[in-house]
Amino acid sequence: MTKDTPNPARSPIPTGELPSFTPVPRAKDRSNGWKPEIQRAFIEALADTGSVRAACKRVNRADHGAYLLRRHPEAEEFRRAWQIALDLGVPKIEDVAMDRALNGMEVPVYSYGKLVGSRTIHNDRLLMFMLRNRAPDRFATGKSNLKGLNAIGKMEKRRLKKKWYKKWEAEWKAAQPGIQVKNAAEARRIIEEKLEELRYRVTHRHRSTWRAVTLETREALRHYQRLRARDMGEEFCMPSYAVSEEVLAEEAAQQEADSAKSSAADHPSADPSAGRTEQTL
Repeated sequence: MTKDTPNPARSPIPTGELPSFTPVPRAKDRSNGWKPEIQRAFIEALADTGSVRAACKRVNRADHGAYLLRRHPEAEEFRRAWQIALDLGVPKIEDVAMDRALNGMEVPVYSYGKLVGSRTIHNDRLLMFMLRNRAPDRFATGKSNLKGLNAIGKMEKRRLKKKWYKKWEAEWKAAQPGIQVKNAAEARRIIEEKLEELRYRVTHRHRSTWRAVTLETREALRHYQRLRARDMGEEFCMPSYAVSEEVLAEEAAQQEADSAKSSAADHPSADPSAGRTEQTL
């Protein structure tokens, strides 16, 4: 078999399903060029396989040459035949994908660089993709699949949902023995209280850290916030826990005053008359 002879490994689909087209003219008649018979054989192989690379391999040509041929100024009919051939090749690709989705793919298994066997892997995403395309009414994304269920199937689904909800509720109550949930509103209230408590703890920790670091560190953090606001195009605003130095100074002065009052109450000044009691006769 010469390079000009298409690979007869698999017979192409009937030619009658493909449109006749005028081959793209070639400036030179090369032995490995895209002659008219090669172009027709390529279109037939493309319709048979749905793959440009597989079709080029069948006619013993490089795929980049096929793309160059398609961009030729006089390749209008060739491009139209190309598109029709691809449309005819889609069912072939779907059949291959469905076969892989149902039966899986066999992949080699290596151990320490040596082939020790093989195993079959299944792709559930590919299977769902094929089902959604071939049965969109039942498996399309974002649509309910209740249309594909009969009355018994719908009842079974509702029963399972109630069972799953009761199981979740029992597990949740077991994890929270001190909390009783009566309805959805009560559950939301409890969740909001938990979130509020968590926010308070986080804010309190940040506030304590802000007061514990040095002035140099606080200035560095302020500088970072200014640079970040500039880069992001936002208005400069420090977090609520990052109070100013004036507020920190006032808090320190108040703490000193409170400490002085507490010390004075614990150690009163000596008074000669203190402790005397008036004796009565």
